[in-house]
Amino acid sequence: MPATTGITPDWLALRERADAAARAPELLAPLRERLGRAGRLVMADLGGGTGAMGRWLAPRLPGPQQWVLHDTDHGLLELAGHAPPGPALDGGPVTITARAGDLTALRAGDLAGTSLVVASALLDLLTADEVGRLADACTGAGVPALLTLTVLGRVRLTPADELDAVFGVAFNDHQRRVHRGRRLLGPDAAAAAVGAFEHRGAEVFTADSSWRLGPGDAALAAAWLRGWVGAAVEQRPELAAEARGYLRRRLAAADAGALRVVVEHRDLLAVAQAVVR
Repeated sequence: MPATTGITPDWLALRERADAAARAPELLAPLRERLGRAGRLVMADLGGGTGAMGRWLAPRLPGPQQWVLHDTDHGLLELAGHAPPGPALDGGPVTITARAGDLTALRAGDLAGTSLVVASALLDLLTADEVGRLADACTGAGVPALLTLTVLGRVRLTPADELDAVFGVAFNDHQRRVHRGRRLLGPDAAAAAVGAFEHRGAEVFTADSSWRLGPGDAALAAAWLRGWVGAAVEQRPELAAEARGYLRRRLAAADAGALRVVVEHRDLLAVAQAVVR
């Protein structure tokens, strides 16, 4: 199933700083208001990978905190234990637990005792039905969800190249492909998630969380370019010949510090109605 399947530790390490800079801090105020003075916080981190979301969020919320990382990749979860988050905003302890398994099978009952559901760069890897089930689980349990860094399918490269749009369209089609019998949402995921949570009565806050890569991000820009162009060619093999020259030009610009890239993302905070117990 989805999450971080096929994603390497090197890629996650390379993007962690850009992810941290991009996530929307303006969603923290309504999140803290919803959490209130809950005492010990229990976080369910879906597609938690190496634990980067916890390393960003744990120091921004009070403790003590227990982070439960859900992922299908045992290797990534093992790495998470070597770089735990924390301490909490108030100096409280932060601990982590790894839980391997199919995160799309999550149900409201599985969130008993959970304070917050979080995910990073996950929604675009899901189907519409899976996003609906995630919204069902969170709203059914009355648990808020902070879902960050969902791609919107809009990319800006400076200076521009006449082939930018061609590869952008092909990449977005690849993100929406049918993968192992599942139609992925890709750049439609953020809007689908807003609709799914609002349909179930949650209040939804959204904010921009775009990557803005410049001369200091050359290594990340190069890795992103290779993946972006590679996915476009996988979707449209006839682009392979043009891709070689295009990628050579773009990588040379990135290496020279002359390329700037904006990859648009959206962060979402869904605040479900509290469940009366």
